[in-house]
Amino acid sequence: MTGLRSGQVARAAGVNQQTLRYYERRGLLGAPDRTPGGHRLYPADTVTVLRVIKAAQRLGFSLDEVIDLLEAGRHRHHGAADAGLAQRAAAKLAEVEAKITDLTVIAATLRAALAAGCSDLIECAGMPHCPLPFAGLADDTGEGEEVVGDAGPW
Repeated sequence: MTGLRSGQVARAAGVNQQTLRYYERRGLLGAPDRTPGGHRLYPADTVTVLRVIKAAQRLGFSLDEVIDLLEAGRHRHHGAADAGLAQRAAAKLAEVEAKITDLTVIAATLRAALAAGCSDLIECAGMPHCPLPFAGLADDTGEGEEVVGDAGPW
């Protein structure tokens, strides 16, 4: 029998052996062959598959999205049409760009809070110069619901 043992694959791909077993359970990796002694033997291309999975995760794809991407690639290779990487990468790029826009606003607001000398959220909220957008943070639904507690509406 030929192949790489789980420790060899894990070291070469920069993951731990528990990750290999988890990816097997999730269907990212096929079940490996076994030696007569019961040791897992993986094909050499398993290292490449693991590196691709980890690279996709670093690009912001969730593990479920990676599973979909790998499955789309398998269908493409078998002649079935699928949205594939280009469409999914474009969607992920739009998601990342939206997050960058949000984070840019957050960073500017935090810089303004630091410049305004805000040291206490409650005290700052009552100051006319407070740059923190307290009103918009409590209601992301856009429905205008007020939260009422002992201290009155927030």
